[in-house]
Amino acid sequence: MLSTLLTVLLVITSLLLILLVLLHKGRGGGLSDMFGGGVSSSLGGSSIAERNLDRFTVGIGVIWFACVIALGLLLAYQN
Repeated sequence: MLSTLLTVLLVITSLLLILLVLLHKGRGGGLSDMFGGGVSSSLGGSSIAERNLDRFTVGIGVIWFACVIALGLLLAYQN
């Protein structure tokens, strides 16, 4: 039961991480340019939206990492 829940959570967070990484502003362009991310700002700092995207990506990454560790420990010590 718990391993199934962790596996589903791992798949969902994996797909979210793929999407979020592709949405980040790349140096040489990428998928973010298709959605209007190609407009370069003349300001040196990052916008609030970019900072929030960074925070959300890190948060989902921490959840993903915790799921990987928990699932590994659960399967390793399962009788």
